[in-house]
Amino acid sequence: MIIMMQSGNGCIRDREYILIIEVSMEQYVIKGGNPLVGEVEIGGAKNAALGILAAAIMTDETVVIDNLPDVQDINVLLEAISVIGARVDRISRHKVAINGSMIGQVSVDYEFIKKIRASYYLLGALLGKYKRAEVPLPGGCNIGSRPIDLHLKGFKALGATTSIRNGSIVAEAEKLKGTHIYLDMVSVGATINIMMAASMAEGYTIIENSAREPHVVDVANFLNSMGANIKGAGTDVIRIKGVDTLHGTSYAVVPDMIEAGTYMFAAAATKGDVLIKNVIPKHLEATTAKLEEIGCDVEEFDDSIRVSASKRLGRTHVKTQPYPGYPTDMQPQIAVTLALANGTSIVTESIFENRFKYADELARMGACIKVEGNTAIIDGVEKFTGAEVSAPDLRAGAALVIAGLAAEGVTVVDDIVYILRGYEDFDGKLRGLGAEIERVNNAKDIQKFRLRA
Repeated sequence: MIIMMQSGNGCIRDREYILIIEVSMEQYVIKGGNPLVGEVEIGGAKNAALGILAAAIMTDETVVIDNLPDVQDINVLLEAISVIGARVDRISRHKVAINGSMIGQVSVDYEFIKKIRASYYLLGALLGKYKRAEVPLPGGCNIGSRPIDLHLKGFKALGATTSIRNGSIVAEAEKLKGTHIYLDMVSVGATINIMMAASMAEGYTIIENSAREPHVVDVANFLNSMGANIKGAGTDVIRIKGVDTLHGTSYAVVPDMIEAGTYMFAAAATKGDVLIKNVIPKHLEATTAKLEEIGCDVEEFDDSIRVSASKRLGRTHVKTQPYPGYPTDMQPQIAVTLALANGTSIVTESIFENRFKYADELARMGACIKVEGNTAIIDGVEKFTGAEVSAPDLRAGAALVIAGLAAEGVTVVDDIVYILRGYEDFDGKLRGLGAEIERVNNAKDIQKFRLRA
């Protein structure tokens, strides 16, 4: 809001204006102490959907994608796809039709890209289809260095030249030729990007040491439904026979295992009892194993999981690993839960080097966490107390909400723009489980909430 104040004697020549800018920053305000109880429905996987949306422009025919999560990252990418000329029709909140036949440029605007890291998937998609792509260096959460050199190495192996010009990655080739690519380290982003480009290269491509995550498999299944020939997704060797063209398809995105895991830990930390619906239990095995290890009851069904905890949980050690190991995107959530457990736990982060920024925020709530390099030593405390904290990134933000739900008193979580990037209707779904949480954007609403609490 901008307020203009007049000073002087009222004459026009003496009129001065002072601009007072009121910045609207959304926050979550939470009254903790209620166990979460009930059922929650999990949406489509954000990380799979981002790759699938990029791949959807690789055909000139219409593609219909269902079970899309309605979150900021998805909406930004849809807008970016629309701006380069693709037709994007929002059929419903979770369903979209995309037609890439009218794409007029292979250069993507920085405005879109600085907001989401997965914009780099447009490199592989555009390079595969048009043999040229220009995409600004990506943004997203600041959780450490995530170089794209593996992506570029893959494109070069396929016959493309790559360069950095004016802050953008430019990749181009007369033609792409299948080849043997070994990834020096497991990278989800590089695996998906190379897979997209290789699906329209001449001949055979083999990607060794490929990522095995469910969203890699989902993007591969989607490309196959468009006529690609990809085998081995979900293993560490992916084999691709290039095709000339891809065709239209209808496809539903796989459920989001990170969203599901977040609610599993929310149930554990609040000593609740929650049925998490629309999940693939196999994708959650690493999370389930740790929850059982610290004393939760976990029941698996065909497409749902029930998590309950009736007593104080126990300690454990956890190390993040590429899938099927314990996921880095579930690290802050388990750390919050262990910070309330009995005994000393150790959490080791082996994927990203900057993923413990939430530790200082959690300490404000009474947690006892000591970070040494890529390891956090956590001495469990009996309880948290409410405080004002800031979300440093997407998953850490969700973890701080969990901490607020488990805490005594009122917690305010700032910078929830990060959380909105990856969780649809987070506060609404939590309220459905009995949480006292509201999304507010000014101090007055926080005060109102405190008076009611």
